[in-house]
Amino acid sequence: MARPTPLSGFPEWLPEGRIVEQHVLDVLRRTFELHGFAGIETRAVEPLDQLLRKGETSKEVYVLRRLQEEPGAPEDRAGQLGLHFDLTVPFARYVLENAGHLVFPFRRYQIQKVWRGERPQDGRFREFVQADIDVVASGELPYHYEVELPLVMAEALGALREVGLPPVRILVNNRKVAEGFYRGLGLDDVEAVLRSIDKLDKIGPDAVADLLVAEAGATAEQARACLDLAAVSGQDESVVDRVRELAAERGVEHELLDTGLAELGALVREAARRAPGVVVADLRIARGLDYYTGSVYETVLVGHEQLGSICSGGRYDTLASDGGTTYPGVGLSIGVSRLVSRLLGASLVRASRSVPTAVLVAVSQEEDRGRSDDVATALRARGIPVEVAPSAAKFGKQIRHADRRGIPYVWFVGQDGASDEVKDIRSGDQVQADAATWQPPAEDVWPRVLPA
Repeated sequence: MARPTPLSGFPEWLPEGRIVEQHVLDVLRRTFELHGFAGIETRAVEPLDQLLRKGETSKEVYVLRRLQEEPGAPEDRAGQLGLHFDLTVPFARYVLENAGHLVFPFRRYQIQKVWRGERPQDGRFREFVQADIDVVASGELPYHYEVELPLVMAEALGALREVGLPPVRILVNNRKVAEGFYRGLGLDDVEAVLRSIDKLDKIGPDAVADLLVAEAGATAEQARACLDLAAVSGQDESVVDRVRELAAERGVEHELLDTGLAELGALVREAARRAPGVVVADLRIARGLDYYTGSVYETVLVGHEQLGSICSGGRYDTLASDGGTTYPGVGLSIGVSRLVSRLLGASLVRASRSVPTAVLVAVSQEEDRGRSDDVATALRARGIPVEVAPSAAKFGKQIRHADRRGIPYVWFVGQDGASDEVKDIRSGDQVQADAATWQPPAEDVWPRVLPA
């Protein structure tokens, strides 16, 4: 069989990379659970008409169908299934289906693979892992959750700094500020303005100004005001004062603007107290998806901004509704695969070894393999990961086998009444050992993720 050609956009890590990914997932899971988020998992498929509620993603959805369709299979979207391209739409459906069994506000985290049919490039994949947290309420969701969620993410990502993750900046804005400002300017097609502003990093201010005129019906003066708003940023409440000054200069007044500025100020103030320097108000952050209604968030790695956002989200009020009750929520999603790809690709982190095994138990001769198995069983019973040598080769060859696999210790079973011995093949030290009591140093029990 010829060597298969890799599929672009479907990452597969080597064992060392998988250890790094698992560490990232463990840190995220532990942090989420420390804050009371309950883990859930949803199915991989959703009805196509539900997935296409986010209209601009329609070209990215993978449709699911049998190779040989049954007679009478639907040709339109009704009844068709697609692979979910994020975890927000499945979560909204999950809430509606299980509302009678959930206690609100419901705090959930979800770590799963998602699929998107987009062009693969650095940090963008067709199959990748996301890690989401959301808080959803029944009827009303207090604003303080919009403050809490980005700070939980700041804590989770901060915990990864110990292993080599660069500093992060969580960029925040409030859609009420933007909408109030645009409407105060006389621009009614708010979604068109937001879509244009969302392209600032990609095409630059001049091209965005042209888009605002062509697609949002703005005058050149209104387009300049929108760009001036997008240029405001800062780590403290002075941001609010600067927006108010800009609004006064442009003669902009709107109730939504006042509400949004009060909320944005509260978020920046609390973030400066609990995570100084991490959360930055940035009025260019728009988030093109039209279901966001309040705070919006994007997160970049300092020094790796060209990678794009590794964590984004916001407040949504109408994504989940059964016609009688609305379930507003706020959430963020980390692109775990994007993050891991940068950690590995830029050699920012490394695994201390590529296998979980801490000890290789040597086999002196095949007739004595049972004794080696007994030692392995005794060590495993005390939580030490162990494997037995694949063959009764010369001890030098068994040691080389352990070295190639990154296993730090080799155990030699005593012969003719002699004591067992264990060898640290890194230092060459060899000591007598008892499988009932011997313990490797804590840092050697399991593989560790370290700064490169």
